[in-house]
Amino acid sequence: MVFQVLLNGIFLGAIYANIAVGFSLAWGVMDVINVTHGTLIVIGSFITFFLFKFAGLDPFLSIPVSMLVLFLIGYATQKYLLNLVVKVGIFLSLILTFGLDLVLINVVLLIFTGDYRSVTPSYSGTNFQLGGITIPYIRLATLGICVLLTILLQLFLTKTKTGNAIRATSQNRQAAEIVGVNVAQVYSITLGVSAALAGACGSLISMVQSFTPFEGGFFIMKAFIICVLGGLGNVLGAIIGGLLLGMVETMGARILGTGFQEAISAIIMILVLIFMPKGIVGSKYK
Repeated sequence: MVFQVLLNGIFLGAIYANIAVGFSLAWGVMDVINVTHGTLIVIGSFITFFLFKFAGLDPFLSIPVSMLVLFLIGYATQKYLLNLVVKVGIFLSLILTFGLDLVLINVVLLIFTGDYRSVTPSYSGTNFQLGGITIPYIRLATLGICVLLTILLQLFLTKTKTGNAIRATSQNRQAAEIVGVNVAQVYSITLGVSAALAGACGSLISMVQSFTPFEGGFFIMKAFIICVLGGLGNVLGAIIGGLLLGMVETMGARILGTGFQEAISAIIMILVLIFMPKGIVGSKYK
């Protein structure tokens, strides 16, 4: 039973980590708290829902479509809106993304209504047994895709010219500009990549739980808690924090009941802010 709970925690933690990685990337590179990140995840879920219901496309095959659409949304948002205010300070960009989030929520609500939706392919209820542990195929595939996305992101950031420019800008924007890096373009690509990861996450979430246009607040709350736990603006910290939060929530829900699951997240964030303000990996909030 303990191993089953731990495995469920790993499955949940992988999704949490995937939620937080894109959010943390934008925060770390641009010092922007992108409030729209949660709603971008919801949009990814609705893209998968639309393609599954009306085009008969397997939900896993819709992931590249969600990523492409969300990349374009993120890129355009940064290029035409956030780049105008990103140098002014974090507060103004926070207000701008908050307003944009309200617009996106209402657009999704107008198109899809506020009903609960879910994506249930024919294999959604299938699983296999391993040593007395039940492993759902969709959860296992979701875990594998989360790991793959993390590896691809790491390769992109460390093995490509654009990725190196992103890391250089994150470390020292002024120095990056001096050596010829187009910082505005780097910011646009960064938010595009962040949004693409949100789209992939939304596609995966659509297969494991129901959703509405209003789920974005829940996702952004989880992303923020994970970033506080792992370290603000740190991608590695987001991965570690997501996995830890998933396992702690699952174990806590098993012991105390599911009604305490969200309280556990809040308590963890408060304790980390008091005793470990730098998080597991990262820097202290200023």
